Amino acid sequence: MPDDKSKQSGQDRSRVAGDEPYEVEYLALKHGLTRGQARDLIVRVGNDRAKLDEAAKRLNGNRSDG
Repeated sequence: MPDDKSKQSGQDRSRVAGDEPYEVEYLALKHGLTRGQARDLIVRVGNDRAKLDEAAKRLNGNRSDG
């Protein structure tokens, strides 16, 4: 059964659903990473969006736009 996207709380947005391709793609596009790099970050860092953003910035040498 698919998730009901209309029933999201603010807490849900603080996490990345690493098993959802659109979440991995968004993280990759946001930080100029490949999908593989984004998946690796999720595995290494976890699914906390703030921690992933920081790790991606370090990976890119603070080049991130977002």
